[in-house]
Amino acid sequence: MSDDHTHVQEFFSARAADWDSRFPDDGPAYAAAVGELGLRAGDRVLDAGCGTGRALPPLRAAVGPSGVVLGADLTPAMLHAAVRAGRDRHGRLLLADVAALPLRSRSLDAVFGAGLISHLPRPAENLRELARVVRPGGVLALFHPIGRAALAARQGRQITPEDLRAEPNLRPLLAGSGWRMTSYADEDARFLALAVRED
Repeated sequence: MSDDHTHVQEFFSARAADWDSRFPDDGPAYAAAVGELGLRAGDRVLDAGCGTGRALPPLRAAVGPSGVVLGADLTPAMLHAAVRAGRDRHGRLLLADVAALPLRSRSLDAVFGAGLISHLPRPAENLRELARVVRPGGVLALFHPIGRAALAARQGRQITPEDLRAEPNLRPLLAGSGWRMTSYADEDARFLALAVRED
């Protein structure tokens, strides 16, 4: 396992047990972001870096009982927290690295990634892997329940021009990874970038 993966696992393992209690009011923001994916009954969707599975209930509601909901995360402690919260009832949990997903190419209709991009060790390569598993015309949502400025303030830091989530950085990053950005919102109450899988 790379040092990047070890760091991510250590970071989230230490926080898994109380993650949901630290951010108890994020549920509506997750549901609203999932609503913007435009999912239909029967669709197949992945929550990439699913953590404690907070997106799984709204994803299941969007695709219905005939759809497929998968949650993949690198950190066992986060997946255990998802099971403790009962969110495994809404989708299948996978201990998997988004850099090498155990999924067939073009097998999904959408990918949802909450807080994902800042934890990707090789963003362009990792976004290409997400593109691999999504059919042409499928959708990617990169989400955070608060915007970049609010998150930086919470963490006691400044936003830098190098921030991958800044639109001038994110748009070409996505374009070079098989995605075309279709909308971008960076507000106090949410960050949401939507992109479509190119042919």
